[in-house]
Order: sequence, then structure tokens, then C-alpha cells
Amino acid sequence: MSMTRTFTAVTAVLFTFSMGGARGSELPACYFRSDHGIAESSKPLPDDLNVAETLRWRVPVSSGHSTPIVAAGKIILTTFDAADQKLATVALNAQNGEQLWRRVVPVEKIEAYHRQTGNPAPCTPAFDGEHLYAFFGSYGLICYDLEGKIAWEHRMGPFQDEYGAGSSPVLSGDRLFLSQDHDVDSFVMAFDRRTGKQLWRTARPNAVRSYSTPALWQHNGKEELLVAGALELASYDPTNGEKLWSVHGLARIVIPTPVPVNDTIYMASWAPGGDTSSRIAFDSWDAALRRWDKNQDRKLTRKEIEDANVLDRFYRMDLDQSGDLSEAEWNRHAEIFQRAQNAVLAIKPSANRGELSAGDVKWRYQRGVPYVSTPLVANGIFWMVKDGGLVTKLDANTGRVLQEERLPAVGGYYASPVAADGKVFFAGEQGTVTIVANQPEWKIISSRAFREKIYATPVIENGRLFIRTEKALYCFERKS
Repeated sequence: MSMTRTFTAVTAVLFTFSMGGARGSELPACYFRSDHGIAESSKPLPDDLNVAETLRWRVPVSSGHSTPIVAAGKIILTTFDAADQKLATVALNAQNGEQLWRRVVPVEKIEAYHRQTGNPAPCTPAFDGEHLYAFFGSYGLICYDLEGKIAWEHRMGPFQDEYGAGSSPVLSGDRLFLSQDHDVDSFVMAFDRRTGKQLWRTARPNAVRSYSTPALWQHNGKEELLVAGALELASYDPTNGEKLWSVHGLARIVIPTPVPVNDTIYMASWAPGGDTSSRIAFDSWDAALRRWDKNQDRKLTRKEIEDANVLDRFYRMDLDQSGDLSEAEWNRHAEIFQRAQNAVLAIKPSANRGELSAGDVKWRYQRGVPYVSTPLVANGIFWMVKDGGLVTKLDANTGRVLQEERLPAVGGYYASPVAADGKVFFAGEQGTVTIVANQPEWKIISSRAFREKIYATPVIENGRLFIRTEKALYCFERKS
């Protein structure tokens, strides 16, 4: 099995622009998936991106998997220049794409990432009307003013994770939240967004590597912070970091972001080896020792093991990085595989504390579940896209299958679908953007092949559609 998706999160991941949520000084806060994929657009969007007149501008940008945010007349994104190994936060003029400023991050070491399809600039920035917040697993959290001057920073990383960091910062009121789940020392924490003071930090000792960005949800008149990780979706009190409730039934690696809609939370998670028809299981520790422990020291090294499934995961299993596996390290990973479940869950919590019951899961669906891309709920339809271009539409209330259809472009799908103006936009890794009608009947409106890889989610703002490829940022607008 290849772990080529786990670095994005959302990049992952993971990704979309939003103008909903808590407020800064004047403008509403925006961060990854804060509008849950439903963008407001006061003007009609283009129906066909192949029409030359719809392209307002195209500007070259360095690579990066972060989704841009559009705020205060600026487009903010993060980049990585492989040639000079530099990470940067970049501000562009939203009207014409002209670069306003670029701030290089003084990293001492670039974090590990997948060399074929990964990138060390995967995390989407956040904006609160006063400041911009960028996170890099190679450096930490940086707060800039609108002119690119650093207001404060909090150093952290690189983390123990061969695919780096992928979860993006989110905002609510005066707080900025960040969750990081890695092989060891996983946590969720909150900062004062104005001063950078750490308000609280809650350890997640049972969490292993995952890359899902948190989501905020109103429950019984109070706000909750939803954090999805290996095997579990958990809710935290944003004011003090107290864990409120949790529900199991997730995959062993979680990248999509929770999607709260009214009183229901939709959570999709999939990872290789977790499907019922193709599960990966580990031998018991004693059986593994009998097979491979030639020197009988009750530890296992890479040279001793003769199983590709174990060798592919040796780094993450070796928690203390000693070069060998102990019984505790083996059993921890074996249990994760045993408990992992690939599925979409529609969760309606009935309790405010503790482990939720099976009755709190309204429905469960196990086909076509995405690895990276976050689903959306629009017009009562639950939309999701899996690698290969398979789109599944479910009735959001019941989980009943409405359609399973294939997009024109196959390959990987890292970007999340977004909806506006009666349309749903899908962007594939190989560079094809497909527009589908947001309606019960399946209808492809148009499709365009950019021939440049796409990992970031499309951005919609006031009648404009922004597409970030690995080479450029495009702005489309429908002609009057």
C-alpha cells in the first residue's frame, strides 16, 4: 500500500475558501472549509471554463497544496520553491493577481514529505479581518498583518511523521485553533489570535497520524470544536480544551474535515486496508516473534521482518525511533488496524459528554468513500468524490444512494468539491476541472483539462472562480 495521500490533508488536502464563522474587526473570518463547501456568489459563475472570454487572468505561482483564501482584496496562499528549498506566504491582488508581498519562512529544516505527490506547503491560511495566519510543519504558526509584517509566531515542528503536517488553523472569536496528530505527541491547542499567547493545549495520547482540519459546530446553543483523527471523532470545548464527547467508527488515517450541517455531523474517512473486502491484519506479537525473531531478543528490526505490510509502516510503528519494534509498539498498531472502519457516518449526538452510543449514528455508508477530499452537503444531497473520479450522491437525511457516476477525468482527487450558483465543481489531480449541475439528476455541464496538476480546492468569491494549479493561479468570471 502507498501512503501518497496522507501529506495533504487537506492538502488537505483537504481544502476550500470560506467567508463564514467568527468575526474579526470588520470582515468575517475565513479558513479551510469554514463554509463547508457551500460558497455564496451574488453573480452567476461560468458554465464552461474552455471559453476564452471567461479567463480574467492567469499568474504563475510556485508550487503548494494550500487552498488560497480571498479576503480584504487580497489572495493569500503558501508556496514551496523546490529549487531553493524556500517556504513562503504570498499575498496577491485579488483584482489582477499582481503580487503584493512575499514573506519567506526562515526554516532550518524542511519537514519530511512524499516526494512524488507531497508538498511542505499544504496548510490553508486563515484570516480574521485583522491578521493572516499561516502554518508550516517545518516551522510553526506565523501571524502577519495585512502588509506582511509578523505580529507574532509560535515555533513548532517538524513532527515525527514521514509525510509531514497537513491540518490547517481555524478561527472562532478571539481564538485560533490548531490540531496536529502524528506518530507521537498529538495535540489540539488554542491561541489568543491577537497576541499569540497559548490559551490551552490538550494532549491526544491515543491519536496517531491523521491530517484532518478541525471544524466548528453549534450544539445545544454552544460552540464545539470537532477534531477527527484515527478511529475517532471528538468534540472539545473551545474555551478550555476539555474533551466533551467522542464517537468511534473512523478509519486508521483521517484526512477529510468534519461537515456539520444543523444538528448532524457528516464524517467521511477511508484508508487502505480498512475495507471489509480487503482488510489488513497483523499477526499476534508472539506469532510475529516465532516468524522473525531470529536472535530471540523479543524485538524486531527491519532486517528480520519479511512482510511488506509491516515494513511499509515500520517508521510509524517505531514510536521511540530505536530501530526496532517492541511488543507495545506492535500491539498499538495492530489494534488500530483491527478497529479501523472505512465509512461515511451521519452523526446526531444525543449527549453532551462521554462516548456516544450506536444510536447516535443516523446512517452509515461504506462505498465510494474518499481518502483526502472532504464531501459537501448541498440541496439535501451528500456529495463525495473518490480517486478514479467516482462521484457518489446520497440522500443527506437517510443515506440512501441517489447516484454513482464517473467524472470524465480519472486519477486522484485531492481537492474537495465546492458548490455555488447551482453548480458543483470537482478538480482532479491530473488537472481536469468538471462542473456538474447541483440537482438530483446527474448532469455534467462542462469539463476543462488544464494539463497542470491540481491539489488545492477551487475558490469561489463574488462571481469569480479561482483555480490553483501547481504552476499558476487562474481567475475566471462569467461575461455579462
